[in-house]
Amino acid sequence: MHEQGVAVPLDMRLRFGRAAVQVMADRVGADILHIKGDAVDPSLRSHRVGTDVDILVRPADVDRLDRAIREEGWRLYSTFTMGSPFGHAQTYLHESWGYLDLHRSFPGIRLDPASAFELLGRDGGVIDEVGVSCRVPGIDAQAVILLLNAARDVGGGPADVERLWNDASPDDREKRSRLADDLRARVALAAATGDLEHYRGEPEYTLWKAISEGGPRSAEWWGRVRAASTLREAVALVFRAPWVNVERLTHELGRTPTRTEVMREFFRRQRRAAAEVRAWVRASGR
Repeated sequence: MHEQGVAVPLDMRLRFGRAAVQVMADRVGADILHIKGDAVDPSLRSHRVGTDVDILVRPADVDRLDRAIREEGWRLYSTFTMGSPFGHAQTYLHESWGYLDLHRSFPGIRLDPASAFELLGRDGGVIDEVGVSCRVPGIDAQAVILLLNAARDVGGGPADVERLWNDASPDDREKRSRLADDLRARVALAAATGDLEHYRGEPEYTLWKAISEGGPRSAEWWGRVRAASTLREAVALVFRAPWVNVERLTHELGRTPTRTEVMREFFRRQRRAAAEVRAWVRASGR
């Protein structure tokens, strides 16, 4: 007689996955904040339900938590280096609990990650996930995180901006604005709320213009170079930009790509990048 598998409902899978991550963090002494998805306060939450667990980790604790996660059977799905141009998150996959995004920073926040973690955790609270206590940012910090995320979410972001900014009270907007300033996230917030043109002279302008309007990845990379804090960071981005994202190509193919496939993708990326930049520059008048 064969046993029939039973699918775990998404909301329960997320709750147990979140609890499992918190237990691991407690065991190794890693300080984390649960962000986005079902960790968001109900007063801020949209009708959309997240499909993965997102955590922000104190930078000093990232390595120890990474080791603990892998030891507990989570498979590395994408790395900090290849996961996004921001290098902000690493993704894991567990056969029971699904996806986990481990954030060491958050896109749009230019305050150093350690200080940003402290600021986001200030005035925070605790939620219960199947009997496990999980720390979350304060209400205004949660709102700012969602707004910064909305700047990168061309499809669903406007609904979050409408709820968390346009429909918010003047007092709430002022508190969220001040927090964004403290986090050095003003330009990213402006990209979400429609005020980006007021920051046209800022180094981050080109980056958030491309991201918030759905520009090509090549324009996004150029924006990253222009927004780099140091010459060394800018040079590193220039060298990294042409790399083939082997992780993404592996997921697309469902197997490890051959050397020939990687080289073919490399030259395809260069042709596409050149065409994208030309079209985007013409369209935006740059």
